[in-house]
Amino acid sequence: MPSLIDLRRRIRSVKNTQQITKAMKMVSAAKLRRAQEQVLASRPYASLLSDVLNSVLSSPGGKEGFDHPLLAVRRPKKILLLLLSGDKGLCGGFNTNILKEARLFLEKHKDVEVELELIGKKGRDFYARRDYPISGEWVNVFSKVEHSTASDIATKVSQRFADEEIDAVYLLYSKFVSAMTQTPTVVPLLPFSADESSEETSEFIYGQTPEKIFASTLPRYVDIQVYQAMLESAASEHSARMAAMEAATRNAGEMIDTLTLKLNRARQASITTEIIEIVSGAAALE
Repeated sequence: MPSLIDLRRRIRSVKNTQQITKAMKMVSAAKLRRAQEQVLASRPYASLLSDVLNSVLSSPGGKEGFDHPLLAVRRPKKILLLLLSGDKGLCGGFNTNILKEARLFLEKHKDVEVELELIGKKGRDFYARRDYPISGEWVNVFSKVEHSTASDIATKVSQRFADEEIDAVYLLYSKFVSAMTQTPTVVPLLPFSADESSEETSEFIYGQTPEKIFASTLPRYVDIQVYQAMLESAASEHSARMAAMEAATRNAGEMIDTLTLKLNRARQASITTEIIEIVSGAAALE
């Protein structure tokens, strides 16, 4: 049975850990609030931009009379996967779920060559030890998600696709649903194709030709999709860390209660033993 000193040390250690996890939970909650506001504010713009491009492609003559490099459909021989993971740990199963989804994607496309564009330190560390081609690394970008970073990634990806170095581009990120729910999501990024489920073409009237619209809007669409995915991933990471630290704080409290009970029982046993020794000694002197 542990001594009283050992139990007191363990209780003090767990209390210190509980203070750290409680502080990390509060920090993550504050960061999540800002990240959630950014995600919700950017979703309407990204959705409307997609609707505009869908309407142009779905309109009469929208697919005829012009050709854009980012619309080229080729037989996929080389695929690029933009993998968004976290830069830090201590966030429950957030990174594990993303890496698991990436493994499923690689198994599904094992018949073609897949390159990885790794955004986030955890994904970089995981695949740096494995035999997969890595086309680029972007680490320490989620502490403050900046549009310029997303723009650099989107420009690189678009240029490689236009130069026919890759035949398709996919985004893998954790979609923010709520503070308690994050869903690993894979979406095709390039080539852009019209969404068959949306047929709202009559709401838009354009004064320019489809060629001019796509020349200015399609690169911006790729830019915004990458930026939106980064915002979603950052919000998901903060929410997962907040939930993990809340669970850790609760578990630390339960451990403190258990150790305190053991400490009280040990003290009681020690006092009882001392009383018995005193009574026995007094009885021996009579």
